[in-house]
Amino acid sequence: MQGPATLYSAAFGATEPADSAVNTAPAASAWTDVGGTQDGVKLSIDQSYSELEVDQVVDRVGSRLTKRDFTIETSMAEVTLSNLSLALNGGTSASGAGYTSFDPSFASAATQPTYKALLFDGWAPGTTAFTRRVIVRKCLSTDAVELAYTKDKQSVYGVKWSGHYVSASVSPLHIVDQTS
Repeated sequence: MQGPATLYSAAFGATEPADSAVNTAPAASAWTDVGGTQDGVKLSIDQSYSELEVDQVVDRVGSRLTKRDFTIETSMAEVTLSNLSLALNGGTSASGAGYTSFDPSFASAATQPTYKALLFDGWAPGTTAFTRRVIVRKCLSTDAVELAYTKDKQSVYGVKWSGHYVSASVSPLHIVDQTS
């Protein structure tokens, strides 16, 4: 597989597209296309296992999953205030005649953060142009966000979102491939 992905954001709990609609864009009423990205959209899943052992056997007798972290990383090539708000987990936006402004949220640590949902569509494996859709149901931007103005490089927002637990009955991550 090779090729770009299209990244969308929505409020946590937004209505997700049906699996059967994997080859169509998600509803614009809930999902916002964040625009162009640079260097792709990357999903990373890090799993930690605790090893089980007994004195009588030299081999590992089993393992138990003790932690799972998953992140979505990209560089947003459209350095809009809306994308800055997404990268900083919200804030206050205003606009008027000839201007738009943004103030990041600087609430105390005791405040509940504003979780988002992310969805990205890329290519699925196979010989035909099929789509793979990845939905992260609950996430926060958890890494440093930078914006650099330089003479010889494009400005981007580098951002990393961490996925979070949703509930005992709802997986935090959903992946679907188009097959026909």
